[in-house]
Parts: sequence; structure tokens; C-alpha cells
Amino acid sequence: MASATAAQYAAATRLTAAVDGAYDIEQVVTRGRIVLCALVTEPSAGLEGDLRSTVHSWAESMKMQAEIISGLGDNRPRGSGRSLVTVLGHPLTAESTAAIAARITKTGGNIDRIFRLAKYPVTAVEFAVSGTETEVLRTELVTEASALGVDIAVVAAGLHRRAQRLVVMDVDSTLIQDEVIELFAAHAGCEEKVAEVTAAAMRGELDFEQSLHARVALLEGLDESVVQKVREEVRLTPGARTLIRTLKRLGFQVGVVSGGFTQVTDDLKERLGLDFAQANTLEIVDGKLTGRVTGEIVDRAGKARLLRRFAAEAGVPLAQTVAIGDGANDLDMLNAAGLGVAFNAKPVVRQAAHTAVNFPFLDTVLYLLGVTREEVEAADMHVDENAG
Repeated sequence: MASATAAQYAAATRLTAAVDGAYDIEQVVTRGRIVLCALVTEPSAGLEGDLRSTVHSWAESMKMQAEIISGLGDNRPRGSGRSLVTVLGHPLTAESTAAIAARITKTGGNIDRIFRLAKYPVTAVEFAVSGTETEVLRTELVTEASALGVDIAVVAAGLHRRAQRLVVMDVDSTLIQDEVIELFAAHAGCEEKVAEVTAAAMRGELDFEQSLHARVALLEGLDESVVQKVREEVRLTPGARTLIRTLKRLGFQVGVVSGGFTQVTDDLKERLGLDFAQANTLEIVDGKLTGRVTGEIVDRAGKARLLRRFAAEAGVPLAQTVAIGDGANDLDMLNAAGLGVAFNAKPVVRQAAHTAVNFPFLDTVLYLLGVTREEVEAADMHVDENAG
């Protein structure tokens, strides 16, 4: 079918070139069916019939159908307010797709193009929309996403979509599947006490800094050899390596911020080739944990502050940053970023973030950036071939 398409395209090019005043040509191939559109200026008086006869004869010889419409002129410019709507579903049903399209139309938007980004591990489809403002569209579709059980991201279209970006992630329950403080607590035999302090913080009885100090105090006297054991116990979230590897190949810079500890994040930075990493630091004296932290505390406000710092150091405008997190202490960072992604997050975080991903694969974030599964696999294959 590829060779036939090439022959048809070449024939169409020759035809339009032969017509005086050829103005534009477009081609779309869908499921092995080719659609060719040629826009030409009006023929000289008395020659329109010859043009129609020529086109129909050519189409018949190429086993194609032809339709000629007079008097429409060039395409109307697309409406302002261009956006890209990415929908993730598992599965993504026809009913869901129809409901999303209807909601887009309700806002006054027009769907210019629909393109599938991935078919596994989730189905990801991108709608190019014009005619309505991005924020209006995002607000309208958030409600629809919840009702349909799909994830929807709405971003402004434009060259910045593929421009250099900075992606900053939370660590615990985002980049990794674990809570680092709990891994340390297991070695100290104080898991239940740490859980009690965490629960108190969730009830609002302690702020993050108070709960951090209270939990770290329970680790006093733990041998520093436990640090290496915890590093080995950390489990990356499925898709984490693929996400980071692909982002780096695209020229993006990637960092992490954590309410956890530098003893773990520094190791992750080295292992994964991250550009930035910042967390709290456990104080160690004479080979033992003192039960204290040193240096700047990384809390909710601190994460947003670090996002801005990383962006400045990377030379990336804040509007070009992407933040990913799951907890309430990530909210300031998610809201400060150009795109905030709530990853398998609590309801309050999902509602406040720009978009949410509720699948257990971190690399699904790539689809929100317009990267297709085929592009990811092609990049991996290219690296494998070079390595071989």
C-alpha cells in the first residue's frame, strides 16, 4: 500500500502542477485510504469543463474517486485559542470519546485533528482544538474526565510544546513506590509510631515540619549502614526509567524534590542521570543517625521554591516546567509549574492540579507532552542498535 500511495501522491502532484494557478495541496492517509486535496485558482473562461474532465479521467485511471467544488477559496484560518487535549483511558470507549467531543463543541471549540499517541499500556488520544480558550476548555473537561473515568490534560498549542522543558518530580509514591521514612522506620523498629505521627499530620494536628522532626527523632541511634540497605530497598515506579530516559533524549532537564532525604535522592540522581535533586538531610554523627535533620527544610512551600530555582538554573521559563506529585505537600509546586500533573494522587490534589494521571505507569506522562509510544520505542531501538 505504501508504494501505491507514493504513486498516487506523485500523480496528484503532477496534475496540480499542470494546472495553471495551483495554490495548495494536502494529503491524509487513514487506515490505508488516501485523501488528496488540491486547491487551484479559477481556470480561464470556458476551461472549467476541461479541468473537470481531466481530473475525473485522472482519478479513474488511478482507481480513485474525485470531487470538484467551486467557489470556496482557501481554508478559513483556524480559530484563536488553540489547545491540545490529551485523553488517557483503559479502555477509552467510543462513548467516552463522543462525550468529550460533545463537551469540546459545547465550549465553542472545533476539533481540527484527532491523533492516537499510544495503544498500550493505556490508550492515549490527542485532540487538536481551536476556537476556545485553553483555561475555559480545561475547566469544562475536568468535570467530564471524572464522570467518564478517564484522564484529560489540556495545554496550549504552539512551538513551546516541543521546546526544551524542565520536569520536576516528587519522590515518595511518585518516582518510587515507597515512603522512605517508613523504610528507615522498619529498620529502627518504629513503624507504628511513625505511622501515628503521619496520621496526626494528615488530620492537621501537625504541620509538615513538625511531623518531619517528630518522625526523624524516632530514628535516633540507627547505624548509618542502614542508608545503603534503604537505597537497595527502594522500588522505582513502573515506567520511571522510560520516562526519564526519553525526556533526556528529548533534551529536557529532569529533577526531583522530596520531603524525604538526600541520602536516598542523591543516589537516585546518580543512578538515573538526573540534573537536579534536593531533599532533607539526615544528620549522621560518629556513624549514627542523631534523630535530626540539617540544612534547609523541604516542605510544601520549599518544593515550589526549588522548582523556581531549578528553572532559573536550567534557563527554562516557569511556563515551560512540568511538575509531578501525589500529595498535598506537592500542591504549591504543581500550581507553580506550567503543567502540574497529579500522579495517582488524593482527590484534593487531583482537583487542584492542572491534570491527573490515575494509571500506575509513570511514563504515561510522556503522552501529555505529545510523545507517542512509537517514538519511545524507536528511540530505544536506536540506542540498542548502537550499543550492539
